[in-house]
Amino acid sequence: MGKKKGEMIVVSGPSGAGKTTIVKKILKLYPDITFSVSATTRPKRIKEKVEYYFICEKEFKDRIKKNEFVEWEKFYDYYYGTFKSSIDENINAGKSVLLEIDVKGALSIKEIYTDSYLVYIMPPSYNVLIERLKKRQTETKEDLQKRTLRAKMELSLKDQFDYIVINENLNKAIEETSVIIKNILNKEN
Repeated sequence: MGKKKGEMIVVSGPSGAGKTTIVKKILKLYPDITFSVSATTRPKRIKEKVEYYFICEKEFKDRIKKNEFVEWEKFYDYYYGTFKSSIDENINAGKSVLLEIDVKGALSIKEIYTDSYLVYIMPPSYNVLIERLKKRQTETKEDLQKRTLRAKMELSLKDQFDYIVINENLNKAIEETSVIIKNILNKEN
């Protein structure tokens, strides 16, 4: 019998739902999970602590041509993607991988890795989401408008996910997500 493959867990949801905060806490609670770092062509934000591989557009497009991404998308005028090699190496080595990516990317992952688990982090309401985005003060007015329009589309896809966590109370949302991940990691194969 071969070595057991690792699990793939994808956390997604609209910008401002709280997924980054939840993922950071989950990674502290489960240090054996490998975090998949995405690539992007957008510039790093001031005081940003989110992990990305920041690469130029030419390099990103070259990697698309070489089929190096398991999923990628262009939105907000920038490219974002997940390297296939990193995912496959970790899963085949028996390590579970946690991805934090956009909703469309998560659904693309599920098409390729059908045994992956999708967790949707949802705000209590669309209006709360908009307020959270405004409070962050990390986007220009134009980018904020793009994110709010995209959020409507992303919210409409939530029912395609395996799990939905409503982030009204951050500690409760972290706890619910932790229980989901614990159950995934401890399931019998």
